[in-house]
Amino acid sequence: MPIVKRLTAVALAGLLAACNTTSATAPPPPAPAADLPTTEGTAAHAMVAAANPMAVEAGLKVLREGGSAVDAAVAVQAVLGLVEPQSSGLGGGAFMTYYDARTKTVTAYDGRETAPKAATPELFLGADGKPMNRIEAILSGRSTGVPGAVAMLAMAQADHGRLPWNRLFAEAERLADQGFVVPRRMGEAANGRSAQARTADAAAYFTKPDGTRIKPGDTFRNPAYAETVRKIAAEGPKALLEGSIAEAIVAKVREGDKPGAMTLADMRAYRPRKGAALCRPFRVYVVCTPNAPSGGPAVLEGLGLLERTDIAAHGPDTVQGWYLFSQASRLMYADRDRYMGDPAFVDVPVEGLLDPAYLDARAKLINPDQAGPAPPPGNPRGAGVRAPDATKEVAGTTHFAVVDAEGNAVSMTTTVESIFGSGRMVGGFFLNNQLTDFSFAPANTDGAPAANAVAGGKRPRSSMAPAVVLDRQGRFVAAVGSPGGPAILAYNLKALTATLDWKLPMQDALALPNLIASGTFYAAEVDKFAPGVRDGLAAKGVQLRSGAGAEGSGLHGIERLPDGSLRGGADPRREGVALGY
Repeated sequence: MPIVKRLTAVALAGLLAACNTTSATAPPPPAPAADLPTTEGTAAHAMVAAANPMAVEAGLKVLREGGSAVDAAVAVQAVLGLVEPQSSGLGGGAFMTYYDARTKTVTAYDGRETAPKAATPELFLGADGKPMNRIEAILSGRSTGVPGAVAMLAMAQADHGRLPWNRLFAEAERLADQGFVVPRRMGEAANGRSAQARTADAAAYFTKPDGTRIKPGDTFRNPAYAETVRKIAAEGPKALLEGSIAEAIVAKVREGDKPGAMTLADMRAYRPRKGAALCRPFRVYVVCTPNAPSGGPAVLEGLGLLERTDIAAHGPDTVQGWYLFSQASRLMYADRDRYMGDPAFVDVPVEGLLDPAYLDARAKLINPDQAGPAPPPGNPRGAGVRAPDATKEVAGTTHFAVVDAEGNAVSMTTTVESIFGSGRMVGGFFLNNQLTDFSFAPANTDGAPAANAVAGGKRPRSSMAPAVVLDRQGRFVAAVGSPGGPAILAYNLKALTATLDWKLPMQDALALPNLIASGTFYAAEVDKFAPGVRDGLAAKGVQLRSGAGAEGSGLHGIERLPDGSLRGGADPRREGVALGY
């Protein structure tokens, strides 16, 4: 990463304004020749980093044909929904952070699912008034929200696309029609122990004619998916939100003894959101994410807390570096769990949480020598009274990054929520169970409302926080993000700390051990930390424990090097690659 000098407050204000306004710059360079070689890890012109090589190649094909970063994102998502259905798909939602190299603006697109209009705060309460069993809720029709990923991509592509929409699904259609080799993770998930992999729909989909389940390495076809993407290519998101596919979705969520309340009117009414990204300075950089209900504000708070420590003076092999990371993480999670929700329905104190004075005060709670008890949430300006949160998120998500030949960048996190979503299928794809991202308990025992309580038309809180990093002149530095349920916040914070403070190459940053610190629990990839680091952290009161979520990252990112070339990274915990030309 290039190191640039700290600018004045006036210059910073101008750059932050650039996240919302247009400025003139030099014209973009010409597109490179299509026959340039593809290389792994570094590239001269354009790059895609994603969790599956077939999706990466689909994105690169679009880029070589003159498509934009958003055009490539459409192709990548269409293929991921086919070859990584345990993580994302046409029936899910997404957040995208987009950087425009010409104007140096950063735009956030919100394709988060919405609850049906008829949904109430008691959606996940049983007849006894107590929260439902989580697996029971996931498998029920109540768990599915109106899908938003395709509509969000269509909005972004209308703004920033170069190729016709109907050309962007060709690779997904070809693979679904002609067949593809089942990836390891898809095959393992199809044979896994999750309840969603055992539903009638999943069993019918994953069972071969001989009665056995698909396995990694098999050739697999999905003609129903091919037909769905053909319709979406021809008709746009209307093909999904209206007509026969929408009717099938509504019928599917109304099956069973705990049906959902989704209607065709809910489907037709869905609208993605867009607006200026939420950008904040971090040392000599500016980091941009989507706003609430995404996890972006929490990641920016975590960075703001770390900026007030000397973590940059300690490397990734030191006790103190990871100790400071863990303590800032605990403060970040305490605030996020109490205050985050859909700002269209509740007051979310984003400005208060990111206020420099508030960050100063919270950072002072970090004891440099010894971890204390679980920190309570703070009292940022505009906070109001909120109940302790009862949301339980799981890891069924993916992330990818794209940089095109003109320097435009996409950072996109996309999901069906749990593994294979709700386990229900229509049109060759799984439906999401995103509504279980709401708090099952709508209020505290004293009646204080939960910020993330269910409401009709509301979007559930998310940890997804696709980030774009700029320098103080508004030039692209990096794009990064991860899946992982609530651990996304820690995964993203780790990657940003490692690249921006510890100056690691992107691949090395993503491969670092994961540590998720919330309350008194420190989940970690324990065996990946050097014994000296583990023992040193324990002496400071940070006892690392292997735990759920600690190994669930799928970080993917791209950075621009000082010579203008690109360097990407793919999380070794999944099966992705970073390729370019």
